[in-house]
Amino acid sequence: MGVMSSRDAYLKAQSLGLDLVEIAPNAEPPVCKIVDYGKWKYEQAKLKKNQKSKSATRLKEVKFRVRTEPHDYNIKMARAEKFLDTGHKVRVQLQFRGRENAHKELGFVVMKRVIEDLKTMAQLDQEPRLSGRAIGMTLSPLPQHKRKPRFTKFHDEDYIDEDDEEQEDHDDGPDDAGPDDATGDGAPLVGEVPAASDAVPQE
Repeated sequence: MGVMSSRDAYLKAQSLGLDLVEIAPNAEPPVCKIVDYGKWKYEQAKLKKNQKSKSATRLKEVKFRVRTEPHDYNIKMARAEKFLDTGHKVRVQLQFRGRENAHKELGFVVMKRVIEDLKTMAQLDQEPRLSGRAIGMTLSPLPQHKRKPRFTKFHDEDYIDEDDEEQEDHDDGPDDAGPDDATGDGAPLVGEVPAASDAVPQE
């Protein structure tokens, strides 16, 4: 409405049955708006809440291995779903150990399964990418009305993720580890990725 005296602005607001609200007191000249004050205050509170919600978004992490057992897989997926359902992004990481490094294609098989199993909860932000002895990818939550968790019944608050602890022990280890170290019993790796039907809960 242009520059006018505070009195003229006040009278204009009154004539419209609205309120004169100062929104930039430190500007020169100060900036005001003619609005419904109650509605304006509500919208400001809503905007502040949304901004706070966005700023609270964090990047959570869930770790897998090539030979993650179906039971552990389900619990990890339930944990990922919980993170996504609270609005957090999830970084999925798969660490290779010992002879697993010779079969990195199996790691991508696991990552592909994770993407498929979380498709009702998340969208892919960053494609699975190999970096050294690990594969990583990032998922972000779908809009809330589109989320359909599948692994909720497997959630376990008391579950201790051994991969979190074991990774620290092996991060600095040699890539050519022998058959009796990281991979366990020395059995061939090929074909040991559990079938998807073993890990995905039955509908």
